[in-house]
Amino acid sequence: MIHKILNDKPAKLFIVLATFFVANALIAECIGGKLFSLERLFGFIPRPFTLFGEPNLTFTLTCGVLLWPIEFIMTDIVNEYFGPRAVKRISYIAVSIICYAFLMFYLAIHVPAEQSFWLKSQSEAGIPDMQAAFSGIFGQGMWIIAGSIAAFLISQLVDVWAFHKIKKITGEKKVWLRATGSTVVSQLIDSFIVLFIAFKIGKGWSYQRVISICLVNYSYKFTMAVILTPVIYFIEGIIERYLGKENTIKMKDAAMGKVAE
Repeated sequence: MIHKILNDKPAKLFIVLATFFVANALIAECIGGKLFSLERLFGFIPRPFTLFGEPNLTFTLTCGVLLWPIEFIMTDIVNEYFGPRAVKRISYIAVSIICYAFLMFYLAIHVPAEQSFWLKSQSEAGIPDMQAAFSGIFGQGMWIIAGSIAAFLISQLVDVWAFHKIKKITGEKKVWLRATGSTVVSQLIDSFIVLFIAFKIGKGWSYQRVISICLVNYSYKFTMAVILTPVIYFIEGIIERYLGKENTIKMKDAAMGKVAE
């Protein structure tokens, strides 16, 4: 059985895509606790602006957004060749792994810290308390965790729906439209849900602030979705050369056929 799977090109492709998808989602969640300045990344001085009456806004983003555009590209590629059921399945697996990871982070934070060496081991590097540092990095608040997981799962389901709605209209043409179109819709939903749960419900932020920061974050995601569109064509070209024309046609037909199930 295992040899049959390993010799089957579509099966090997799915294993690679699913593994990368789940790993990418987990890494994005793990690095999401760090904020960075998009302006400074490109060598500009941040210039605060006002949006919907919310002052002092800048392009301060979580590091998780560096990976989420890639995740939505992977969603579209899996959708193209394996269909919505495959996307939903790997999305559920990713959410399960993320929940498991946060549970392990919680346990690791709360086991007794080694006092004689580890606690002060990085004092010379400017970290006087390793337990506090470890907790600060891995101990994200429950509302942030809940918001992030809910946003990921819901946006994935929306992406699947939008992708196939567009493909039903365009057929095999206009890959850019269904890939980019589904992504810009789903990422708007993703941006709003995570902020609404984590900060409107969790922190009592006003809707004005939630929507303003949501649009700032979304402007980055929208731009990246457009910029990365050629990457989809590049990856699909590699996949189709690997699968061969006959396999490619069969898989795309089967992927679309699953919508009617």
